Order: sequence, then structure tokens, then C-alpha cells
Amino acid sequence: MSGRRWPLFSLMAFGYAFLYVPIGLLIIYSFNESRLVTVWSGWSVKWYGELFRNDQILEAAGLSLRIAAVTASLAVVIGTVAGLVLARFGRFRGRTLFTGMITAPLVMPEVITGLSLLLLFVALEQAIGWPGGRSATTITIAHVTFATAYVAVVIQSRLVGLDESIEEAAMDLGARPLKIFFVITLPIISPALVAGWLLAFTLSLDDLVIASFVSGPGSTTLPMVVFSSVRLGVTPEINALATVIVALVTTGIVTAGILLHRQDRRRQHDMQAAAAAGGRAADLARV
Repeated sequence: MSGRRWPLFSLMAFGYAFLYVPIGLLIIYSFNESRLVTVWSGWSVKWYGELFRNDQILEAAGLSLRIAAVTASLAVVIGTVAGLVLARFGRFRGRTLFTGMITAPLVMPEVITGLSLLLLFVALEQAIGWPGGRSATTITIAHVTFATAYVAVVIQSRLVGLDESIEEAAMDLGARPLKIFFVITLPIISPALVAGWLLAFTLSLDDLVIASFVSGPGSTTLPMVVFSSVRLGVTPEINALATVIVALVTTGIVTAGILLHRQDRRRQHDMQAAAAAGGRAADLARV
């Protein structure tokens, strides 16, 4: 390794170690037999058994996963529409206001967002009787509010870099705009859709501050349970829970990466086949 690359490599290694070594230690200590998380006393999986017998954590995990899945799906739909408007509709009246409303959740402190949504839900309940108290519904609405902004930014950046000549060619061949969007545009931006869905899912699953404002009795999410537990000290069950979450997230990311890679290879193969067919047609035309 050259002398110029050594400082850069060292800095990169330090950064990755700073991020992933604590996660690795957490995974190792989740197999610790001792109840004291800082004292190693041998390998054991008993804390995973204790975890799966903890009804409070399991119910909170199930609620958080359901909220995160619904949030991610709704955020992708709304964020795709918003990103399409920002990327393809050019300058229109109210664009600045629309852009500001989309990007505001990105820079707004979570405390302000959570408090404003709480006041909104209280005002709606007093005015029309909905929503009836704080529940999983209010948490989902709150999460969709800020997750949509992240998805819209991802989709907009992908649409801006998209070659519009493909869509224009389809229009010249008589395809309608709606068919072009579903048949051409959506498959091309599918990696951005998957990335936006995973990002929204992670943000919803990880949220603590906003959910604390808009949740109520019977709608305690997993981060809220973990936070209330670690205030009294980290237990081995929390280490086991974190290890399970890391394993699930890693599996999801790897699976999505493999599927996207296969889809990209299939698309490249189809483009090469189309180019070869076009070349043969041009040769026959010259003959």
C-alpha cells in the first residue's frame, strides 16, 4: 500500500471499527451466561429463551413491525408521487411552498414534530371525534409524515438522473403516460423504491421521540420499551433483542441486494439482446 493511501485507509478502518465493533461486542455478550452484561462467564443462549418468553417485548416488537411495514408502504406511495411532481413538473405556482413542505420534516427537530402532531390529533378529536385517543393509528400517521420526506428525496434524485428519451420513445410509439409510468418508469426506479421502503421502515422502527408524543396506553412501541428498560440498566435480554434485530435487518438488506442485482443483470441482458436484434435488422436493411 502506497504512503498516500495509508492515512485514508487508516481513517476508513477507524470509522468502520467505531461503528461496528460495539455492535459485534453486543452480539457476543448476548450469548453471555452471566446476568451482568459486563462480566463474561461463558457461552449460553438462555437469554434468547428469556427474550421469547417476555410478552411485553414480543407485543411491542410485533406492534413496531406492523407500524413500520404500513408506514414504509404508505410513505413509498406518497413519496413517489411527490418525487415525480418535483422531478417532472418543472416550475409551477406553489412549487417553492410544496418543496418546503416536503423537506421540512428532514430538518425539523423531532420534539417539535411530535408536539405539533400531538396538538393536531387533540384538535381533530375535539372537532370531529377522530382519532379516538392515541393509538397505533396516530403513531402510523406521525411516522408516515416524516418518512415520506425521505422517500420523496430518494425518488426525486433517481428520477432526475433518469434518461427521459426512453419514455419519449414509448410515447412516440403510442403508449399512454399511465402505461409508460407503470411499465417503464417504475421498473427503472425500482432500486430507489426498495431503498426508500427500507429507509422508511428503519426510521419508523427506530423512532422513539415522536412515538412518545403520539402513543397512548396499549400502543407502546419497541424503542419505548427498550428505553424504559435501559434506564434501570442494560439486561442480557436487551442484548439478545438487539442481536435478533441486527440479524433480521442484515437478512433483509442482503436479500434486497441480491434481488436488485439479479434484476439489473436481467435488464442489461435484455438491453444487449435488443441492441443485437437492432443491429441484425440494420444489416438486413442494408442488404
